[in-house]
Amino acid sequence: MILNRIDEPRLETDLGYRFGYTAAFMGFGPEDMAAIHGAASHLAPLVNGLVDAVYQRLYQQDATWRHFLPRQSGYEGAVPLTLEQLTPDHPQIAFRKQHLGAYLVNLVTKPYDGKMLDYLDMVGRIHTTKAGSKAIDVPLVQMNALMGFVSDALMATILGLGLPKDAEAKTLRAFNKLLWLQNDFIARHYANPRP
Repeated sequence: MILNRIDEPRLETDLGYRFGYTAAFMGFGPEDMAAIHGAASHLAPLVNGLVDAVYQRLYQQDATWRHFLPRQSGYEGAVPLTLEQLTPDHPQIAFRKQHLGAYLVNLVTKPYDGKMLDYLDMVGRIHTTKAGSKAIDVPLVQMNALMGFVSDALMATILGLGLPKDAEAKTLRAFNKLLWLQNDFIARHYANPRP
């Protein structure tokens, strides 16, 4: 017997409903949120290192680094003209690093309410031509590669915190679910809308 009737068209139009459905399906709930928020004080001092690791990886690939060449929404400084001019210490990269750092802090400190769901959705949308700079259109394969790297870096960081085994397992599982939820909010902006 089917217990839950899902309004599938609503999944495409209502962020809260979509999040509620995917979170329930994955088993992401209050215990996971508590584990994530509980890890905040341990992860906060490590955010800059995580951000640097992500940008070092992005810098190694022309397919990812080229997306930082156009002017970033909100950045008002000089814009490099070539990938060679876009060095890891360029002010535009420093600007983007601040955004990634703020994103990571938001993930571990903010409540998962409607405002946070809008934020998670914006993270997906901003990497397409649907928001921010029309010159920025990051292919889904690059977003998937990035999220996979972020997930692995975050998991390695959590494993290095020295948490008690039970807390470590809960924290790893919670972040794994959260990053899948984030990935869904990214992928939805690449999918063709259903009629």
